[in-house]
Amino acid sequence: MIAEKVKTAQIAAMKSGDKERVAATRAILAAIKQKEIDERLERGGATDELAAGVLTKMAKQRRESIDMYEKGGRQELADAERDELTVIEEFMPQMMAPAEAQAEVRKIVEELGAEGPKDMGRVMAVLKERFAGQIDMSQASAMVKQELAPRG
Repeated sequence: MIAEKVKTAQIAAMKSGDKERVAATRAILAAIKQKEIDERLERGGATDELAAGVLTKMAKQRRESIDMYEKGGRQELADAERDELTVIEEFMPQMMAPAEAQAEVRKIVEELGAEGPKDMGRVMAVLKERFAGQIDMSQASAMVKQELAPRG
């Protein structure tokens, strides 16, 4: 389980004295715990899907922060965020190859009998449920639009 791997890495980082890694793993575990509370799950009830969703959100936030810090000329802060992002990505599920993602999108469109842009929300909901953290949702959105576009 993702949360258990993060906890194990946190303990190892504490033993080795790697303060940055300890801070990053603490942030990950705190975000997962907060999501458990938000979802009203029992302690330690986070599934890998939930944890992957939390990690995906954290990674996206770090990428945005890096971009903003670099534009603002704050390279030291960008570097700190980049280090944290590296730790976060270490625990994220393996991302699907674009061709594999496209095949899954097609499969879901067929499964749901989706026919046009009005069905995009349903397709995206199923994609997010099944493949959170494994597919870049912005890329998936483009793939779904392409699949649901009227063929002329």
